[in-house]
Amino acid sequence: MKTPAPKLNSSTIATASSIEIPLPAAPIRYYRHGWQSWSLAAWTDPSPLPIQKPAIFHPLQIDAVYAREESPHGSWLGAAEFDDGTILLLGALATDAHIFLKENQLEGRSEAGEIEWLVAYGRENQVFGEYINELGRRLGKAEKNHVPRVWCSWYSLYTAIEEKLLCQTFDQIGDLPFDVLQVDDGWQRGIGDWEPNKKFPSGMEALAEKIKSTGRRAGLWLAPLLVGKSSRLYREHRDWLLRDENGRLVSAGFNWGQELYALDVTHPDAIAWLVALMKQVRRWGFDYYKLDFLYAGALKGGRYKDMPREAAYRECLRTLREAMGEGAFFLACGSPILPALGMCDALRIGPDVSHDWEVYRNETLLQNFSTPGTKNAIRTVVHRLWLKPLVHIDPDIEYFVSKENSLEEEHKQQLQDLARLCDFKATSDLPQWMTPQDRENIRAFLNAETDAKQLSRYVYQFDDRIVDFSSVVELPKPPTGFSAPWGAFLGWLGDWKLVLRIMKKLDDNALKKRISRI
Repeated sequence: MKTPAPKLNSSTIATASSIEIPLPAAPIRYYRHGWQSWSLAAWTDPSPLPIQKPAIFHPLQIDAVYAREESPHGSWLGAAEFDDGTILLLGALATDAHIFLKENQLEGRSEAGEIEWLVAYGRENQVFGEYINELGRRLGKAEKNHVPRVWCSWYSLYTAIEEKLLCQTFDQIGDLPFDVLQVDDGWQRGIGDWEPNKKFPSGMEALAEKIKSTGRRAGLWLAPLLVGKSSRLYREHRDWLLRDENGRLVSAGFNWGQELYALDVTHPDAIAWLVALMKQVRRWGFDYYKLDFLYAGALKGGRYKDMPREAAYRECLRTLREAMGEGAFFLACGSPILPALGMCDALRIGPDVSHDWEVYRNETLLQNFSTPGTKNAIRTVVHRLWLKPLVHIDPDIEYFVSKENSLEEEHKQQLQDLARLCDFKATSDLPQWMTPQDRENIRAFLNAETDAKQLSRYVYQFDDRIVDFSSVVELPKPPTGFSAPWGAFLGWLGDWKLVLRIMKKLDDNALKKRISRI
């Protein structure tokens, strides 16, 4: 359906399966909104971006259905900026939609038939504000009555967690004002086998009780929609997994040294298993759920129940939330953004941070802006702050200590400022690594109230201090000359499993050295 752009400082809602909006002028920038938590969101110039390599990474970074699309595009919304500072926004008001910038127009396509679209033309805060209001009316808003303050095990210990070390850490955290102590990846037998491994001989109930004895909520990480090839679940219930039109299992990526697959979240037996798992976690004593790699529930494939893929995922989140029980807190991570609104309490809105500012291999050679790295994380979070009225927005953790951390102090400060803007505060710093000054800095950060005023797109005033995120928003350019073919080589290489295993080996060796110094 061809729809004229509304007049300046106005908006309209249209119903169609596809929609085309002519631009009033040539755009100077385009707002690309990534599919899930880690996917790039940014204002960029309106030219195509290089396709990220290797292709097996696509489910982890962008909607794989559109991974080969050359024109600028994004999930659910897109916006064009013009020389005079005005913005034309096209946003879907339902799941299963994608936006493209095609020459002189914005195009929206729905995978689910006719849906409603918002078209708004005006200043940035105005058009995004209207989109927020319309999404809230249709999809719902999270109840927001506090600022989450979380200690998480991941960024200091990674998968090297074990019962004794965690219990010592919980004691040493002392009276630092965390509300939640969250156990991350490394406790489970396998991806799909959500039972404690041999590093937790007392079991998960005892671990939750230890956390609660400190006066805090017990949090637990799971990736319930993923199934690892090495898991018992994969061996015994392959009929629960998502398949393509040829009957092959749909890839959900590659991690933990193995291929990953996705649960069919409409299969009644898979749903019953998920419900039982959520209830088991609550019986153990955990009521803060960090569910990760959730994109698996919305991948393209044939489902037991014929319905749009993101709508199916949204219904799965509703079921998971109900199974968690009253009073639970649900943080969705690695999640498609729009389908999660109204279904969770909090939503990760950027890639993982890292003790490295950026990794040349990933961002520059592979043109991959969704992999762990503090610069990647800040860039996307800054471009998703508009989601704050709808849900607790989680920018990931902040760093304070210097041990095992290569970030400059200014980079740590940017993370902390961003967390204060998001009203979501977390760290993974080990108390064993904290100096007395570190502890006081963390205490002051967790207790601080923020009165921030936005001055421009990337500039804020914090009381008497100006905070400017402009330095992180530009994307690194692909190299020229001799180095340029290197990234393409990784993408074209037939045995991508070997490539990923080599990359993982390099990263694991660095991690082992880090863990040995704890």
